Amino acid sequence: MQENTDRDLGHSSEEILNECMVLSALQSTELALEAGLRKDQIIISCKVSRPRDLIAVYRDLARRTDQPLHLGLTEAGMGIKGLTWSASALAILLNEGIGDTIRVSLTPRPGGDRREEVYAACEILQALGLRSFSPSITACPGCGRTTSTTFQELAERIQSYVRTMMPIWKLEHPGVETMSVAVMGCVVNGPGESKAANIGISLPGTGESPNCPIFIDGQHVTTLRGTYDELAASFQKLVDDYVARKYPARADMTPIT
Repeated sequence: MQENTDRDLGHSSEEILNECMVLSALQSTELALEAGLRKDQIIISCKVSRPRDLIAVYRDLARRTDQPLHLGLTEAGMGIKGLTWSASALAILLNEGIGDTIRVSLTPRPGGDRREEVYAACEILQALGLRSFSPSITACPGCGRTTSTTFQELAERIQSYVRTMMPIWKLEHPGVETMSVAVMGCVVNGPGESKAANIGISLPGTGESPNCPIFIDGQHVTTLRGTYDELAASFQKLVDDYVARKYPARADMTPIT
């Protein structure tokens, strides 16, 4: 700080603190090596709580060391704020090939599920095409064209079902984590998104006939009708059938019952 003032270097306090953090990380790594640790026993983590600082620090580290880097925005906060701040920084760095391990640090609500951190980290990696952990569920946000919350309830039900089944599916059906499922709420975007997914359903919107076309691998294969529970059960069975057919069990796998 004093050198910046004396020499009128024009650096902001944030830039100086970030530089000090990088220097500290590099010096600590050298000391660890001198103390007898191997390079493959060291991973560098810098605790930063603002996205722009995290990006700046890790870009600098990536230029100055080949040590593995752990990414994580510390003290990111709760809920949407924590998720948004974490994703905005981690996604940029990961897309640039920076980072070897990650954590999404979220403050849980009282009694909240700490696994949400893991789910969020998995979704970031999957969104960037770096890893696949579970089938992705595409669902529209809803608008004036959608007549009820049926598509929202069905999307939530299918997502919950997929998450519940994944421990079994991953053992019995290799590759199922790359599957995509679409649950759409009207004819405007429904058929297009459903065709683009491995399996999709287009629910009726305002003024549409009470039919639900089903698309599998881009082809319209059937149309469902009925109550919400009937639609949910029928579509869930179609998903099960698709998984069994598209991702056959390994020859050495005994089905789990």
